[in-house]
Order: sequence, then structure tokens, then C-alpha cells
Amino acid sequence: MPVVTLTVLFLCAAVELGATLSVAETADSIRLWNFDADPPGVLPKDLAVGTLFDGRPAGEWRIIAAPNAPSPPHALAQQMNKGAEHAYKVVLVEGTTASDVDLEVSFLAIAGKGDMGGGLIWRAADDRNYYLTRANPLEQNIRIYRVVKGVRHLLKDFAQAIDVKKWHALRVVNRGCRIQVLYDGKQVFDLCDQTFMTGRVGLWTKSDAVTYFDNLRLEILK
Repeated sequence: MPVVTLTVLFLCAAVELGATLSVAETADSIRLWNFDADPPGVLPKDLAVGTLFDGRPAGEWRIIAAPNAPSPPHALAQQMNKGAEHAYKVVLVEGTTASDVDLEVSFLAIAGKGDMGGGLIWRAADDRNYYLTRANPLEQNIRIYRVVKGVRHLLKDFAQAIDVKKWHALRVVNRGCRIQVLYDGKQVFDLCDQTFMTGRVGLWTKSDAVTYFDNLRLEILK
């Protein structure tokens, strides 16, 4: 399989978060992965796929052609369409260890009977210990978890109508213990948790969910 460098754009700008969020006075470099420089069928070298509980790779992650993506022509897809209830499909981004982050991704739920949708991982020590927020069109809700030794612990739940025919955006701003989550620009969670203090960022699906991701954006605040 050819190894192709993931497209990373470095921007320097102040980030305006909105009335309900804290505002960063200054911003360090912002990294944006739009997957458009990678040909379909490859896994960008910056990504590390986790393992399932039985030792198999945690999903079939690859670049696909996606002309309707927010940033065409490509997107990153998790295409393994089967899995047990607690089969978490995890991919982590190398070189993204940080404490405080402003993290965002666009996603499109494609298929799934047991589960749909997906989410963001941050402050990940590894593929079994991390924070997670995810959106599920089957359950019509958004949730935030801490995952410890591969076991999810629910922190908060929010009922939300999610259209499976549209791209949506999930965003996390984590400073210290304060975690704020936005869905399509609207804040849904504001809480404090101190389980994890630093780690990598990544993407997540579960069970038989097939999901496309685009425009993964990371600003390291600390």
C-alpha cells in the first residue's frame, strides 16, 4: 500500500468561539486535515488504527472519493459495516499530543443498523483511554463519555434530531477541566472532568456504523 502524506495546512489566526464559549486571546498554529492530497484507498501515514478487543484492526479506515464532502474531492471513511455492540472503531492522529485543544470535524452518517454516526476523541493515552463525544442518528442524541480501559462511562446526554442525509459538525473545546461541545455550531455540553489531562486526538465509530469524515481541524491551546 503506498504511503501518502496527509494534507496539513498550518494557519495562524485568533479563533472566535461564540458567546457561550471562552475566547482564545491568541491562537497557535491550526492544523487542518482535509484528506484531498491522498488518493482513494490509502490510510494516511499520520493515522494509527487501534485494535478491537479480539486484536483485529479497529475498522477499515481509508480515503474515499467524496465529491459532496465539505472539502471535496476526498474524505476519510470508516467502512467496516459489522461489529459487536462494543466494537469501537478508533483511529488516532500521530503527533497531536496536547492538553488543551479546540477540535472539530465534519461527519456524514452513511449506514448502520446497530449504530450510526461517529465522533471525536481527545486527550487519548491510547486506543482504550480517552475522552469521546459522538452523535448518533439512530438514537437521535449526542453524548460525551470518558473511556477507561476500553469501557465507556457516560458523562452527559443530549437529545438532538440528526439528519442522516446531511453533513454535520462536532466541535470540542477543552481547557483544564472544562469541556465544551458544540453540534452544528450550537453548544450542547459544558462540564468539568479531570480524568485525562493530555493525549492525542482521533476519530471514532462503533459497531456496524459506516461514517465519512472531513476537515478535521485541531488548534492546540496548551
